[in-house]
Amino acid sequence: MLLLLQYDLYGWMPNGPSIMQEPPPTQKGKADEASFLSTLPDVQTKVHILAAVWLLSMQSSDARYLHKFVEGHFTEDFPRYKVTTFQRDLMKLSENIKCRNQNMKLPYTFLDPMLVENSVAI
Repeated sequence: MLLLLQYDLYGWMPNGPSIMQEPPPTQKGKADEASFLSTLPDVQTKVHILAAVWLLSMQSSDARYLHKFVEGHFTEDFPRYKVTTFQRDLMKLSENIKCRNQNMKLPYTFLDPMLVENSVAI
């Protein structure tokens, strides 16, 4: 999930410069606009960084989502019941998130279980 957020967070350079050209300020109040701008990378470097972040942020074509549990690892009744209960809880949570987002100008969808991958793979 964190990888999917990278482009949203780092697409604007000052949010998280991945490479600084100067050391960060050591004293509060001493940095000005010129010193701030001098720490940012040049345009070509930033384009390369954005391309990498964009690529890492792409949804996988074979994504498996948290609410879908396709593997049949459990055959006993109790573990299967717990998986079903977990899936039902995720559906309720997703509905709550969708309801909250209805009146928002910018909906917050990052933690909607229907969009969260069931994986840590890149």
